[in-house]
Amino acid sequence: MRTHTTPLTTEQTVETFTHFFRERGHRLITGSSLLPPPGDPVLFTTSGMHPLTPYLEGRPHPLGRRLVNVQRCLRTTDLDEVGDSTHLTVFEMLGSWSLGDYGGPQSLRWGYELLHEGFGIPREMLHVTVFGGDEQVPVDRESLDTWTELGLLVELTGGDENWWSNGPTGPCGPDSEMFIWTGDGPSQGTPTTDPRWVEVWNHVMMRYRRHEDGSLTPLRQQNVDTGMGFERLLTVLQGKDSVYGTDLFEPWMRLVPGLWGLDDPSDLRLVCDHLRSLVVVHGDGVRPSNTGRGYVPRRLIRRTLTTLWREDPSRSLGDLPGELVEHTQSHFRLPVDPGSVLTVLREEENRFRSLLERGRGVLSGPRYRGRLLTEDDYRYLHDTHGLPKELVDGVLSQG
Repeated sequence: MRTHTTPLTTEQTVETFTHFFRERGHRLITGSSLLPPPGDPVLFTTSGMHPLTPYLEGRPHPLGRRLVNVQRCLRTTDLDEVGDSTHLTVFEMLGSWSLGDYGGPQSLRWGYELLHEGFGIPREMLHVTVFGGDEQVPVDRESLDTWTELGLLVELTGGDENWWSNGPTGPCGPDSEMFIWTGDGPSQGTPTTDPRWVEVWNHVMMRYRRHEDGSLTPLRQQNVDTGMGFERLLTVLQGKDSVYGTDLFEPWMRLVPGLWGLDDPSDLRLVCDHLRSLVVVHGDGVRPSNTGRGYVPRRLIRRTLTTLWREDPSRSLGDLPGELVEHTQSHFRLPVDPGSVLTVLREEENRFRSLLERGRGVLSGPRYRGRLLTEDDYRYLHDTHGLPKELVDGVLSQG
């Protein structure tokens, strides 16, 4: 699907989104770091709303009650999915917030206006879903009436669909999701019956607090929290089948295949994703280590090397072009310093080669030779020799 004669670039898409909300009284916040605020127990920011949790709870934000941002995020829960057409380790969320200011209907009207007029998506290629009610909360009538007034296709959902919560307790509420048709020809079906309807934007009406006993009480400050996956939106706007086909990944997909001869699409995507993510993590000041945040970049590098060395152990991360590092650093507004990144990659590669040599020696000994490994074996190899299970099952299993 293509919505513009000339598709919007990465920069144009970001500017269109932020300008739209700034014109409507929203203040732009930085959303620049992957690192959560001090005292937050998580290792990395995982969503656009994460840094704003205290303000959604009622603390006054220094910039006011209408906010907009582009927040970079990191999730390791989907690492095994990286390599398909949609999953990324580091990604960005486009977000807008009403902190006790305007309500859900206004947010939905602006959402339609931006997608339809700002990004040029025809009305007939949009579909929305609305919370259909349960035993505690009725149908989200405000959202249903707003979408009906705007003339959009609406699907009511039940169960846990179209209900957002930040864990088993805390702020929560019904949400309304906006989908874009990505199939060929006229749209058909609904978001729950046809996967060619791709969700791009979620509007959460944060109206309740859930307590430990499962009961709900209205929040003193009722908010609207919206989040739109930037890379997913870009894929749709640029008429691509994969996020890796957008201009966001253009230099990576152009240079990496010839650099290391990667023919398998999933391997190519994994290598590009992990190295690009490493550049961003490095830019936020995190260096590889065996514990805490530092284990994430170390794991990304070792997963990359495991993939590269599967067919050719001579491949080296030291060959990575500085142009790719600079492209990613520039996009994420990081200090441009490819030399520092390449130094870390070389050091980690050497450390990993040494670990592999030691690991092969351990696994070729009489204790493990010629038999299937048990969970106790994996635990011992990790705790005693520093050999994680994926490494034992990956490169080391090949002898």
